[in-house]
Amino acid sequence: MRIQSDAIIPLRTSKEHVIGPWLVAAALFMASLNLRPSIASIAPVLSSIQQDLGLSGAVSSLLVSIPLLCMGLLAPFSVQLSERLGMERVITLSLLLIGTSTFLRIFIHSAPLLFLTALLSGFGIAMMGPLLSGFIKKYMADRVPSMIALYSMALALGAALGSSLTSPLQWKLHSWQTALSFWLIPAILALPLWYGMQRRQIHASATEVSFSRPLKLPWKTGKAWLLAIEFGLLSVVFYSLLGWFPLMLITAGISRLHAGFMVTLFAITQIPSGMIMQMLLKVHPSRRSWLIISSSMQATGLLLLFFSTFLWPAVLLIGLGSGMLFALVNLLPLEATSTPEEAASWAAMTQCFGFLIGAGGPFLLGLVYDRMGNFKLSILGMVLVSVLMGVISLFIIPGKDE
Repeated sequence: MRIQSDAIIPLRTSKEHVIGPWLVAAALFMASLNLRPSIASIAPVLSSIQQDLGLSGAVSSLLVSIPLLCMGLLAPFSVQLSERLGMERVITLSLLLIGTSTFLRIFIHSAPLLFLTALLSGFGIAMMGPLLSGFIKKYMADRVPSMIALYSMALALGAALGSSLTSPLQWKLHSWQTALSFWLIPAILALPLWYGMQRRQIHASATEVSFSRPLKLPWKTGKAWLLAIEFGLLSVVFYSLLGWFPLMLITAGISRLHAGFMVTLFAITQIPSGMIMQMLLKVHPSRRSWLIISSSMQATGLLLLFFSTFLWPAVLLIGLGSGMLFALVNLLPLEATSTPEEAASWAAMTQCFGFLIGAGGPFLLGLVYDRMGNFKLSILGMVLVSVLMGVISLFIIPGKDE
C-alpha cells in the first residue's frame, strides 16, 4: 500500500466486515442526489423570482454562479477538514447544511435571504463533492467504474427532479418559495444513512492505522491541470444550461409547455449516461475516444440549438453528451490515483479550478441576454467550448497511452 497522507487509512478487511457494500452504495447514491436540486430548481421558477424580487438576468444568474464559486473556492479545504473530522462526518455535516439552506427558502421575501441560501448550499456542496471520490476509492476501490456510474446517475437524477418537478410544485403549492424548499426531502432521507456510516466508522476505529506524510493537492501534476480545465469547460456548458435552458428554448420559438418537456428530456437522458458509458468502455476501453465522441455529441446538439432546428434531437444529444462527459471526467482522477486520500485531493483540485471556471458561464449568459435579448452568441460560445474539450482530450490521454 502506498503511503500518501497522515490521514487515517483503514484496514480494508475489517472495514468491509463492518460496513457492507449495500450501505456504501446507498449512502453514496443519497449523498450524490443532494448535489444538484438546490441549483437545478432555480431555473423553472426564475421568471417568478425575477418578477417578485425585481432581479435582472445577470443578477439572478448569481443564484447558480454563487454555489459554483463556493464549490471552487472551498473544495481544497474539504480534504483538510476531512483529515481532522473524518470523511464520513464532513459529508454528514455537509448534508445537514444543504438541508438547512434549502429549508430556509420557504421564508424568502427578499433577495439577500435568497442569495444567503445559495451561499450556504454552495458551502455544503463544496465540502461534500470532492470527498465522494475519496469515499468511492476508500470503500469500493475494486468497483470504481460501477460506483462512478451510480454517482453520475444520482447527480443526473437530482438535476432531473429539480428541473422538472419544481414548476409543477409551484403551481400546486401556489408558492415558488415552498417549491424550492421541497428539495429538503433528499437531505432528510440521506442523513440517517450517513449517521449509520458514522456509527460504523467509530466501531471500526480500533483497526485503523495512521501514517505521517502530509497530504498535498497535485498542483504540479500536468494531468491534474488538464482534468481541471476539462471539468471547468464542462461546468461552463452544463451549469449555463441548468440556469437558462428553459428560456433558451422559449426564445428559439418553443412554447413554454414544450420547453418544459425538453428540459425534462435533457435531464432524464443524463440519468443512464453513466451506465451507458460503463457499458461502452467494456466494448471499447479507450477513454480518449469516448471523451472526443462525447464532446462532439454535445457540440452537435448545441449547433442544432443555435440554428433552432431539430430541437428534440438537439436536446437528446446535449443531454447524452454532457452526461457521458461527466462520468468520464470523474472516472479519470480515480484511475490516476491509488489511495482514497489521493483521489480526494485530485477531485478537490479538479473541482476547485473547474467550478471557478464554470461559475462564469451562467453569469455571462445572463449578462449577454440582458444586452442582446437572445442567446445566439452564448450558444455559439458553448459550441466552441465543446470543441475545445475534444481538443484537450487529446492531451489528457495521449495516443501512446491508449
